[in-house]
Formats: sequence, C-alpha cells, structure tokens
Amino acid sequence: MRILLADDHDLVRDAIQSYVQRLDPSIVVETARTLAEAETAAAGARYDVILLDLHMPGMNGLAGLGAMVERYPDTPVCLISGAMRHEDVLQALDLGAAGCLPKTLSGEPLVEALRQVVAGEIYLPHGLPGAEAPSPTAAALATLTGRERDVLLLVAKGLSNKEIGRILKLQEVTIKLHLRSIFRKLGVRNRTQAARAIGESAVANGLAFSA
Repeated sequence: MRILLADDHDLVRDAIQSYVQRLDPSIVVETARTLAEAETAAAGARYDVILLDLHMPGMNGLAGLGAMVERYPDTPVCLISGAMRHEDVLQALDLGAAGCLPKTLSGEPLVEALRQVVAGEIYLPHGLPGAEAPSPTAAALATLTGRERDVLLLVAKGLSNKEIGRILKLQEVTIKLHLRSIFRKLGVRNRTQAARAIGESAVANGLAFSA
C-alpha cells in the first residue's frame, strides 16, 4: 500500500507515518505539507490512498478536496482533521471523499481504516456524524445504474472485489469505483450496510443481476 499524507503539521505527519509503518512495514507513507505539494506528488506517482488535512494551506475549505477527487477519480481521497463539523463531513462525502479520519485515530484502527478505504469502502469512525447509516431505501436503490446493481448483488453474496471483477469482466479498480458510487448513493459506508439493500424490498423494486 502506498499512501500520500498531506498535512502542514510536522508532528501529525511524523506520528501518522510512525503508527502506520510500525504496524505494517510494507506500507509506504510519503508526505506533503500543502495542497500544492500534494498535487505535485500525486501527478508524479500512483497512490492507493491520498489523505488531505482539512485546514492546511491551499485547501480553501473543501474546494481542495473536491479538486483532488476530480483529478484522481480512481484513487480514494480522504479528509483528515482534528475536529470535523457535521456539515464538513456531509459535504466531503458529497464531493466524493472516500472517508473522514480524525487525527486522534492511531495504531491498528488507523491501519484498518486505510485498508477499508483501499478495498473500496467509505470510512467514518463511530461517533462521527453519518457513521451510523440507516438501511438503504427503495428510492436510493432506484438511483443505482445497472452495473452498480450487478456489483451490489455480488457483494451481498459475499464475493471479493477480485471475484466480482472476474465475473463481470471488469478490472478490480473499476469495481472499487462502482462501490464508492454505490455507498454514496445508498448513504452507507461499507459492504455490510450496502448488502442490507438485498432482500424482499430490493427484489420488489427490480434489483436484478443483468450480466
């Protein structure tokens, strides 16, 4: 796993880098101090996750997050902050963020959060606004594309991204993009919550595998 961590505080960068690499030495953490430095780094290398500090220079609120998501749509981009307002979380997700990580998250929970994001899930820790998602509604299911419905059905069957890609003849990175879109549309953050959509109500509303 290769991570780009952008934060203007030396202590935060050093702490996160230390937590992650101590628990999993195979993870590479590269750092930047501003949004401009992060953009330069991302343009020259491929990362599995990009972490952006909400208040570092160049972010201009959440505009910097939105720009990075738009520029690198196949790379999960997460927001990190010492304190997040409810409206910041909701807007970040609307802009396509793959998660919101508090800077207090450390050790194994941090590494697990990064792994979830790389797997295509949206990470929100317990207690953060929006972390406890309700079951998807029929109206939300209706917003899914045909291919997203295919992916969701296979997720509900317990298949991995690689297995889903093999069945649908799609690359694994494409499956991850579909999952991120599904999670946003259904208002959920992981596979388990999304799978709740599969049931009598889903079948009644036309959720059917088309491949």
